[in-house]
Amino acid sequence: MRGPFTPLKRLLLASIACVLGAAALVYVVDPLQLFRPSRLAFYSDDTRVQNAGLIRSQSFDTVFMGTSLAIHFRQSDIDRVLGVHSLKLAMTGSNSRQQSFVLAQAIDRGAKRVIWEMDDFIFVDAADIEADPYFSVDLYRGTAKGIASYLFSAAMAKESLFTLLRSTPLLGEPLTRAAPYLPVKFALSDVDDIYALPRNFDVAHDYNANNALASFAYITAPSRSRFLGEGYGYDAMIRHFEQDAATLITRHPDVTFDIYFPPYSILQFVAMRDASPETLKIVMDLTAVIAQRLTQLPNVRLHDFRAIKAVTHDLSNYGDVIHHSPAVDAKVLQWLASGAYRVDPNKPLASLDELKAQTEAYRVER
Repeated sequence: MRGPFTPLKRLLLASIACVLGAAALVYVVDPLQLFRPSRLAFYSDDTRVQNAGLIRSQSFDTVFMGTSLAIHFRQSDIDRVLGVHSLKLAMTGSNSRQQSFVLAQAIDRGAKRVIWEMDDFIFVDAADIEADPYFSVDLYRGTAKGIASYLFSAAMAKESLFTLLRSTPLLGEPLTRAAPYLPVKFALSDVDDIYALPRNFDVAHDYNANNALASFAYITAPSRSRFLGEGYGYDAMIRHFEQDAATLITRHPDVTFDIYFPPYSILQFVAMRDASPETLKIVMDLTAVIAQRLTQLPNVRLHDFRAIKAVTHDLSNYGDVIHHSPAVDAKVLQWLASGAYRVDPNKPLASLDELKAQTEAYRVER
C-alpha cells in the first residue's frame, strides 16, 4: 500500500515550503524597508526600486528630485548647505511621469519642500505611469500585488540572504569588502552613498574640456544628429508639463517647490543650433512657457542656471555636453541657498533671452 505522500506530492510540498520560506526571509530582513526601518539596512543604486523603501523608512522634510544631472548630490551636502533634512530621490533617465508619481508619494509622507531639477528632456512623450514597464506603482502604493511581488521575488530573497550573512560578525567585514564585485544590488551601507561619486573619485579624468568637445563632435555628427531631437514634440511636452508638474504643484499649495533649470554646458544648445535647429526652437519655446507658468504660482521659486557663463562656458566642468562635475553640484546648492539666480516673476524670460544670445554668439574651438 502506497503512503499518503507520493514523490510528486513531496516535491510539491517541498517547493511550497521553499517559496514560503523565501517569502518569510524577505519579510523578516525586508531589504527595501517597506515594512519597518532596519538596523541591518543596506541600499541599492537601483533608485526606481530603492525610492519606494526610502520614502517609507527615512525621516525627511525635503525631497530632492531630478535625473542623472542631480543623481550625484549627497544628502549630507544638501542638508548642510540648505539647512534641511532631505531625501534624495533623483532617478537617472527618469521622465516627468515617474518623477511626479514619486514626489506625490513623498509629499503624502510629509515632505514640505521639494527641490526639483527640471530639464526639458523629462517631458518627452512616454508611457503613462500605470503602464510603465520599468516602474512598479504597486510597490510604492503598497497594494497586495506590490507586496506579493516583493515577498515572492527570487531577487529579493537573494538580497535578503546576503544582507543576513553580511550582518554576522564572522562574515560582515569580508562580505562588505566584496559587495561591489558580487551580483547583489543592496551593497551600500550608507544612504548618503546612493548613486554618489566615491570620495576619492578622479574628477579631472572624467570632467574636462576634451571629453566635452568629444561628446559635442559625437552628437553633431551627421549620422547621429537626428537623435538630438528624438522624443521632442512641443505639444506633447507642454501637455506633460501641465499634467505632471503644474498639476502636482497646484494640488499641494502648502508645499514649497524650488525648481531649477540645470547648468548644461553651452555646447548642448550650440549642438542643437548647428545640427537640429528645430529641436532648439522646441526647447526655447517650451522653457519659456514653463518659466512664465511657474513664476505665477505662489508656492514656486524658479531658478535658471543655464546662462551662468563663468560655469557653462568653462568646458572643464563637464564630462559631456550636459553632465557637470561635483564642483558644480556644490555651486548649485549655494545658488539655491542664496537665491542668486532666482527668476524674477516680473521678468520671467530674462535669463532665457540671455541664453539665446549666448547660444547664437558662441563659436566652438575644436
